[in-house]
Amino acid sequence: MADPTPFDVPIRDESIRLGQFLKLANLVESGADAKPVIADGRVRVNGDVETRRGRQLVVGDVVTLDGTAARVADEASFEDDLPW
Repeated sequence: MADPTPFDVPIRDESIRLGQFLKLANLVESGADAKPVIADGRVRVNGDVETRRGRQLVVGDVVTLDGTAARVADEASFEDDLPW
């Protein structure tokens, strides 16, 4: 099966914790929901299973959960094509 095409999720800082990113990217409902999916080995970072909720992600990292992929993007360079 081919890897899913990731969608970009902009962050304000240089890095973000994996648990926070899963919520920001709407891959989980809440931070509490992140803990079990990470512990169960369902989350991959750059293709590798990641079981540390506090793993620091940086721009360019790709997080995959259950066939959905999200890429950490730099907010300063993010273009959302919205008029405001």
